[in-house]
Amino acid sequence: MAETGYSEVSREMPAGTGGYKPIEDYGVIGDLHTVALVGKDGSIDWCCLPHFDSPSVFAALLDVRRGGYFKIAPVHSAVQKQIYLPETNILLTRFLSPEGVGEVIDFMPIEEGAAKSEHAHQIVRQVRVVRGSVHFQVECFPGFDYARAEHEVSIDPGGVTFSSGGAKLRLFSPVKLNASGRGVEAEFLQTVGDKVTFVLQHTSPGVEMPFIDTSIYGDSTFQETARFWRQWASGIRYRGRWQEIVERSALALKMLTFAPTGAIVAAPTTSLPEEIGGVRNWDYRYAWLRDSAFALYGFIRLGLTREAEHFMNFIEARGHEEEPDGSLKIMYGINGEHDLPEAELSHLEGYRRSRPVRIGNAASDQLQLDIYGELMDTVYLSNKYGKPISYDLWQHLRRLLNYVSDNWQRKDEGIWEVRGGRQHMVYSKLMCWVALDRGVRLAGKRSFPGNRSRWLEERDRIYEEIMTRGWSDKRCSFVQHYDTDALDASNLLLSQTFFIAPNDPRMESTLDAILESLVSDSLVYRYQIGSGAPDGLSGKEGTFNMCTFWLAEALTRAGRLDEARLIFEKMLSYSNHVGLFSEETGPSGEALGNFPQAFTHMSLISAAFNLNRALD
Repeated sequence: MAETGYSEVSREMPAGTGGYKPIEDYGVIGDLHTVALVGKDGSIDWCCLPHFDSPSVFAALLDVRRGGYFKIAPVHSAVQKQIYLPETNILLTRFLSPEGVGEVIDFMPIEEGAAKSEHAHQIVRQVRVVRGSVHFQVECFPGFDYARAEHEVSIDPGGVTFSSGGAKLRLFSPVKLNASGRGVEAEFLQTVGDKVTFVLQHTSPGVEMPFIDTSIYGDSTFQETARFWRQWASGIRYRGRWQEIVERSALALKMLTFAPTGAIVAAPTTSLPEEIGGVRNWDYRYAWLRDSAFALYGFIRLGLTREAEHFMNFIEARGHEEEPDGSLKIMYGINGEHDLPEAELSHLEGYRRSRPVRIGNAASDQLQLDIYGELMDTVYLSNKYGKPISYDLWQHLRRLLNYVSDNWQRKDEGIWEVRGGRQHMVYSKLMCWVALDRGVRLAGKRSFPGNRSRWLEERDRIYEEIMTRGWSDKRCSFVQHYDTDALDASNLLLSQTFFIAPNDPRMESTLDAILESLVSDSLVYRYQIGSGAPDGLSGKEGTFNMCTFWLAEALTRAGRLDEARLIFEKMLSYSNHVGLFSEETGPSGEALGNFPQAFTHMSLISAAFNLNRALD
């Protein structure tokens, strides 16, 4: 295969951004196996097929000229709008011009019980005009294997087939397509009442593609997809304030689940930067135990317990694959893969020239002791509100509790996956305490066998150590690790995990210290980079959206409701036009980091749930 198989084409580029749209200009569609990012301009600029962690077929998000895209939009300039159809992940992009109003409806059909490997991965794009007439253009320029692989273009009366090795993309089109370099394009005029449907289908090697009548197929799959999402959303039991954004967050989290295994990806993108032009660019298309556990906490809060049950199966399977020392990996591939080697794609320029572009994640080999706390807390809640856990799962969990008892005193890289060396991270100690505390409680409630006396002893030792070595008299606050006075927003969870009372003087002063040192107009930084908290990386980053919601919830629990509500409401204003959040917020309010971010939407749900309850 050649190094680059995608020829550059001329595109109308946004001024001053190197041709890249703001991260927040995208909506997302998905089929519980993968997703596609659809810009307000009608361009699909990111999609990995057939799965979240597969090589991309469209990656203009990371290289606007090489990466590949699939765009349907008016030929002439128009005002762009985008919404989700109610209670679904079906995206409607509207183009308003003096000549007429056109719409593109985008969705990925979902096959019920879609755990089977032969699931047909498709993107359906329905184009219609609701006022006047609109002159549309369609452009499809794939870039297989992160734009590294060559592909062939074969046009026939039903559309076009793009072939690369054994992989194929077939674009079924009722409009005659014209070859243009390594892709196709066409123009067509529509008037009121016209509707044209395009279907892009991915197939694996050796699988034939039967012809699709796009008009009939588009209408039937639209109804089925809308019914699936609305039926799922009907299970959301939240009826409080901010119901619409809570529902959207739940739908976003569901879209990040991988149906065959129950894994939940941290985000469906890679290498969207935490600083424009910087090096903090990571691949998040994997299942972190921490992120998955937090996401399931959000599902459980909303009464969506089936997702928790499915993920418990994923965890139980990993319990059969423990590391030689009895530990778990901090993250896995969505099919349970252990090895996620990190590599750089030097041929891609990166989003707005933010390099390197990375695939894989070297943090998978880090020691992060906090994962056991998040996991055990979710198991505890799942057992309480959902299906009781099995004895076989308990067998794995008690081995993990013994591992925590033996290893909690070790230094680790912590929740933020620092690359500057291990420390005695206070948050990691806290979560080891949580793991043992929930393990003791679970064993008691279910009368499970286990070394409860040892777990209690170690739990209490952790508590005393955090209170002495994790506390700074100088800062009147809990700190990031034992050998620093630097603050860390993760300590906002000290009260949320019931380690300390939310109105305890130490927690109150920690809140005040964080408000003074880590908050910029309600937005929260994770920690102070370089100020006693080096992370081994150059550059800086934006405020961390999850931490802002953590702050709102910590203030809520402390009874400081006016402060909490203002911070929460202001944070909601940083969502994009369809209610989605990235990982971070930049200095001008722009989205930074991978998008959409499961962590952010989980913390939004939790903060809304607790703040609404407190206000009532």
